[in-house]
Order: sequence, then C-alpha cells, then structure tokens
Amino acid sequence: MELKMQDSPPTPKLSDTTIVNEEVFMTEQDSEPGCHVETSVSPGEKALVRKLDFYIMPTICIMYFLNYVDRNAIAQARLNHFESDLNMAGNEFNTAVSILFVGYVLMQVPSNMLITRIKPGIYMSGWMFLWAVVSTCTAAVKSYRGLVACRFFLGIAEAPFYPGATYILAIYYTHSEMATRVGLMYCGQLLATGFTGLISAGVFAGMDGLQGVAGWQWLFIIEGALTAFVAILGFWFLPNTPHDTHWLSAEERKLVQARTERDRISDALGEATAWDGLKQAFGDRRTWLFCLMQMFHLSACSFNAFFPTVAKTLGYNTTVTLLLTCPPFVLAGIGSTVVGWSSGRLNERTWHVTVTLSTAIIGFVIAASTLNTAARYVACFIFPVGAFSANSVIVGWASSTLSQTVEKRAVVLAITNVFGHIGYIYGAYLWPDSDEPRYGIGFGASAGFALLSICCAWVVRTLLIQENNKMRVSDAGNVNLYSY
Repeated sequence: MELKMQDSPPTPKLSDTTIVNEEVFMTEQDSEPGCHVETSVSPGEKALVRKLDFYIMPTICIMYFLNYVDRNAIAQARLNHFESDLNMAGNEFNTAVSILFVGYVLMQVPSNMLITRIKPGIYMSGWMFLWAVVSTCTAAVKSYRGLVACRFFLGIAEAPFYPGATYILAIYYTHSEMATRVGLMYCGQLLATGFTGLISAGVFAGMDGLQGVAGWQWLFIIEGALTAFVAILGFWFLPNTPHDTHWLSAEERKLVQARTERDRISDALGEATAWDGLKQAFGDRRTWLFCLMQMFHLSACSFNAFFPTVAKTLGYNTTVTLLLTCPPFVLAGIGSTVVGWSSGRLNERTWHVTVTLSTAIIGFVIAASTLNTAARYVACFIFPVGAFSANSVIVGWASSTLSQTVEKRAVVLAITNVFGHIGYIYGAYLWPDSDEPRYGIGFGASAGFALLSICCAWVVRTLLIQENNKMRVSDAGNVNLYSY
C-alpha cells in the first residue's frame, strides 16, 4: 500500500522507507528503528494535541482512578472486620476477589465490538454510572453469597472501561503518542491503589460505627457516590468519534482524520464490519502472542489486590499499614509515566518491557527471601514500579501493531485485556493465608510470570523484524514499519 503524505517536506531515504507512525525519519541505509531524529509538527497539530490532552486525559485518568478505587475497596475493607461481619472463612475472600474478573472477562470482547458502532463517550459514561450503583450496593450485602453476586456484576459493569478508554486514545492519538498517554492513564490506576489506603485510613478511623454503619460500608458508599458524580460529568467531557465530538471544530476534525490516515501501518486494510474485525484479530498469530504477554504480565501483578495484606506482615497497626501502601504506588505511577514517555520517544518496545519486568523480578525475589522489615518494604517499592511500568508499553505496542482496521484494533484491545485479567482470576489464589507471612508462592509465581512475559516480547520482536523486512522488499515507495 502506498503511503500518501500531505503538506510534508521531502524526506530522507532509507531505501525509500520511513517510520511515519512514530513521527521519525532515518537517514542512513542501515539504520534501525531505534536510531532517529524527530520531524517538525505544525503549530495547528500541536494545538490540537494540547486540546485533546485537556479534554481527554484528565477525564480518562480520573475515571480509571475510580475504576480501581471501587474494584480494590475490598482489599482495604478486609482490614476493617469485613470478613467477620460477613462470616467469611478459608479461601472465600480470595474467591470474592477472583469472581469479579470472571464477569470482567465475559464482557470485554462483546463490549469492544459494540463500541465501534455506538458513541464511545456516552457508552463508557453510562457503564461507569452503572458500576457506581453496583459498587455502592456492596455496602448493603449481609452474606458471602451476596458479596460474590455483587462482585460478579461489578466485573461486568467495569469491563467496558479499560479497552474502551484505550480505544478512544487510539482514535485520537498517533502511535508515538499512545504509550505516554496509556502510561498517564495507567498512572490513575496506580494512584488509586495507593490513595485508597489513605482514604480508607481516614474513613475507618473517623466513621467506623457512625450511624450504626461499619467503616467498610461507609467506604463503599462514599466511593460509589463519587464515581456516579464523575460518570455524569463524563457525558460532557469524554469524546465520541471525531465527527460527533462537540468540542472539536470542523478544521480540528479534519486534522484528526488526517493524522489517523498518516499514521496507518502500510499493511492497513479497508473498512470492515465488527465481525470482520473479530475474524481478523483471531486469525493473526501476533494477537495471541500479545495476549500471552499481557496475561503473564498481569499475572505477575496479582499482588495488587493483596498488597495491604502483604504490607500488614511488616507488623504495624491497621492505620499505619494503610498509610504504608501509598508511597510504593505513587512511585509506580511516576515510573509508568516515564517509561511510557521513553518508549514513545525512543521508538522502542522490547527492551522497555525487558528492563521493567526484570526489575520486578528482583523485587519479588527480595520480598520472598527475607522477613526483615526494612528490606521487605524496599522490595515493596521495587516490584510495583517494575511490574506496572511495563503495562503502557505492552498495550501501546499491541494497539499500534494490530491496527489494520479500527474494528480489529478494538477487538485486539479487548482480547489482550481479557487474557490479561484471566491472570487475575487464578492469581487471587496464589496468596493464601496459609502462606503468611512470607508469601513465597505468590512472589515466586509472580517472578516466573514476569520472565515468561519477557520471553513473549522477544518472540514478537523477532516476528516484527521479519514483517518489516518483507514490507521493505515488497513496497517500492514509502512505507510505515512496525515498532519493536
């Protein structure tokens, strides 16, 4: 497919090959994608990107923050006589954590097939309001069975958000801009995991027993109400398609479309139906490699829902334990943003995944090897930074590699997220109470999963190098190459 570029200056040669989707050009015959210089971007395009960032990024980051606040409230509730109030025992808490992801997995692919046919901003805000209602209802459960039912439906209601959010980002941002934005969005999740501890500490200390309501019940009520409020704001701030977004001018809509066309990989296909996108995604072997990569990666992150429990092994009281959970995730949020920016800036994926997950492995090994309070808390900084920083790179990489059609990209984002969260289903059982305080099973398995994710990244890299070589040979004109 010949790449058409409008209003662009003549470009240097690399056997007539350029990497436009990363907004870089290489000038030497034997250069690789990592060697590049940036091209100039028009003032109009810079202004558009700033406007997109102003409307999209704060809204999506706050929504994702609340997505995880509501999902992980159960981890903090556990420290406020939650299990005893519901007469839970054995692995019932683990099952309550795990069942959310069953509903989550079931809804992912159908939702992202549907989002290409519905206004995505309205669609996602509606689902957010629904999950706010379900989350608030958790405060009213009286038994383990009621909790399991609530968690299952919360998973269904929360499922459309993450793949839907990444789909919106993919509509409006170029491949070189994606990793940074996904990193920023993911930062919202990490801050949620950290700051939920601060919120919970305040609620449990000041509201436990207020009006005859337990602290963990107030936690679900307050967080659910805040989520519902933000969902209503989302109807105005979240964009739909470029042609249906009220805060874009006619010229800006044309520029968004032009950026999309310029950014397409050279093996892009024409228009497709939702079912065509499903078949294209399932028929591409790279889809399944990215699925495995993300599944192993998120399996290594299964400590997320048990982090307060792990932190409790440091020997402090409930309030101090909850406060100690915050700093590691703030640092992880910063790390995720920096790694996402670096990946986009350097046009590199594999080594970013390798270095971050190797860092996580070091943290897991330290945490499993010692019960020393200082060493273990240092490890609690190392493994979240390493494990979570890889996410924006993997998601952005999958989105840019498998974007031959809009429908295929939407399905791919959903499938990779489905496989990733399958890891959370069985990951919940890697942290049994019987393994306290060392939690060697959880930390050891997490290290192994991180290593497997690294292996998948290198397999994908090898395949993409082969694909790039084929495109260089088959297309005599300018082509967009895959990043790896």
